[in-house]
Amino acid sequence: MDVSQIITVVGVLVVVGAILVWIFMLKQRSKKLHEQFGPEYDRLVHEAKDRAEAEAELEARQERVKTFNIHPLSPEEQARFSEAWRSTQAHFVDDPAEAVGEADQLVSQAMEARGYPMADFEQRAADISVSHPQVVANYRAAHDIAQENEQGEASTEELRQAMVHYRALFEDLLEMGEGNLNYKETVA
Repeated sequence: MDVSQIITVVGVLVVVGAILVWIFMLKQRSKKLHEQFGPEYDRLVHEAKDRAEAEAELEARQERVKTFNIHPLSPEEQARFSEAWRSTQAHFVDDPAEAVGEADQLVSQAMEARGYPMADFEQRAADISVSHPQVVANYRAAHDIAQENEQGEASTEELRQAMVHYRALFEDLLEMGEGNLNYKETVA
């Protein structure tokens, strides 16, 4: 084997190695994003039909949220929001439709108190998916039911489901353990 053949073989090996490293890095990126975003990753990949586009969107969300001043609620704010939630859930018994509207507003207020900007719904859902990926699907489902409710098209069972969905996000936003809002006894 002469020198030019050796150089060619080494060059090919370097290119193949670089391609393998690049593929490995892409898989690691996908794995990391999937671990962070969970169901939101799957939803976005399905909607986009292109994994690279969906992953670029998720990374853009991360960068956007980094610019926010997201912070935990003070114990006083937690107590105030918890009490407001208890009032809203109690209201569900007498007026489920109105209580769902209150829950939607309460979630928005908690998000704002935590430092999330209050853009349109899709932007809020995208922003919340960075820190709360396991419950953003609940937020979307509850919001859809709330919109049906505004048009008078939601059943009482759908309204109950919306409250359950809002509760999951609300507990995450308040950083409280499951069950601290004493909701299951009243509605679920």
